[in-house]
Amino acid sequence: MINSFETTTNYSYTNNCWSVYLIFDQCFSLMYSYPPYPNFPILASGDVILRQVTTADAKEIIDISYYDGVQATTLNQAIEMHERINQDYLQGNSIHWIIVDTQSAAIVGTCGYYRGFADNTGELGYLLKPFFVGKGYMTKALELVISFGKNTIGLKKVIAITEIENIKSQNVLKRLGFTKQDEHAEYITYAY
Repeated sequence: MINSFETTTNYSYTNNCWSVYLIFDQCFSLMYSYPPYPNFPILASGDVILRQVTTADAKEIIDISYYDGVQATTLNQAIEMHERINQDYLQGNSIHWIIVDTQSAAIVGTCGYYRGFADNTGELGYLLKPFFVGKGYMTKALELVISFGKNTIGLKKVIAITEIENIKSQNVLKRLGFTKQDEHAEYITYAY
């Protein structure tokens, strides 16, 4: 039980990457690391692979490309948005994956953490291409992303904000163990 150990925290900065080492009673240590990483992490389960978004992917994800709530309507806008998301990643404020079906190699959506990691909290954002909604892809992808957030980044809390009328998104979050934290006129905040 970790609560019974005394802890100290050491921070280091190498290769443009902050690392936090928690030392428990001098017996063992855990390393948590914020983006960016020397090699972009690829996450995989039986049905999905999560990998870095590339410029070549932009054509296939125009309809699900957003930045600051604005949707891309052209290929150039999608490319610019993903370049901005990549800059956020390089500055340590986000990490964004493309979701690929392992059987067909089809791009099914995107997901990741956005808006920084203040107070060891990560905000999930996620979108699926319409054809792939309701087929379990997002649940599987978010399981990987949540595990990465908790075990690699060291997040203590993961939140997701969804519109009131987006019942499918709310169901995904509930299935993953999120609970309603706050409700407003237009959106609900869930926490894990």
